[in-house]
Amino acid sequence: MRVATLADGSRDGQLVVVRHDGAAWADARPVAASLQAALDRWTEVEPRLRALAADLEAGRVAATPLDPARLRAPLPRAYEWIDGSAYLNHARLVRRARGAELPATLTTDPLVYQGGSGVLLGPRDPIPFGAAEYGADFEGEVCVITGDVPMGVAPAEVLGQVRLICLANDVSLRRLIPDELAKGFGFMVSKPATAYSPFAVTPDELGGAWREGRAHLRLTVKLNGQEVGDLETGPEMHFSFADLLVHLTRTRGLTAGTILGSGTVSNQDAARGISCLAERRTREQLEHGAPRTPFLAVGDRVEIAATGPDGRDLFGTIDQRVTA
Repeated sequence: MRVATLADGSRDGQLVVVRHDGAAWADARPVAASLQAALDRWTEVEPRLRALAADLEAGRVAATPLDPARLRAPLPRAYEWIDGSAYLNHARLVRRARGAELPATLTTDPLVYQGGSGVLLGPRDPIPFGAAEYGADFEGEVCVITGDVPMGVAPAEVLGQVRLICLANDVSLRRLIPDELAKGFGFMVSKPATAYSPFAVTPDELGGAWREGRAHLRLTVKLNGQEVGDLETGPEMHFSFADLLVHLTRTRGLTAGTILGSGTVSNQDAARGISCLAERRTREQLEHGAPRTPFLAVGDRVEIAATGPDGRDLFGTIDQRVTA
């Protein structure tokens, strides 16, 4: 099942279910007004949403053509947005770029931070950081949206609370990060609002590509129409979503509507490309003595999408332009 949120003038938007081909939607408001409302009552609501999705596929309910320009983030605001760094190749490269030491527990203790979740961007919203001094960068990620996850949840049970899967563009302002982290108090100003894919899908939509808490997908990233990344999201995700959730709930519970990101998708094979510019710049630094690729500038266009093993587009495309 695919769901999305349409702009309707309200803060949380209108929940819709989306046809399998991504071209049309059916109004889900008789079931739940918003995605957050659905997540709050998921056990009751999910079967009704699935029935509506089945009716949409069969032509038994009205199908409205989908206009991507009307789409907001699946959750336009969320109770929590927590991002991990589960791809260790990325952690190693970006820390090397800024001269930071790797933690001794890199492979055993997940890296996570809590981002701002009150304002989340839709898939076509602009990236408003074209000023060169910020060093704006994109980051392609896989995310899960959870139900209520209790503190101290058992590893064998935690994936049962993964309600939906989506993509994110977690924008980073690279030139602000070093000074901010040097304060010893974490990201904030250097991590502006994150953008999300048009659709969030239930794990069964991935079929066998969702296994052991990892989404085994092909992530495609384009910059100004040119493909810069063709990445595998599964094999090199060192910490699974189960690992991340167990880590996070060691000392707290998570509420329904929490979004958890994988961190920047990264493959060791440089031929597979990138899902962030910082990695390309680090490799250029190592090879040529200095980075050659600039950070994002006004007018640049970033596209992020993912397909399953059957080649089907699962989440729609994050398609953003950089503005002043």
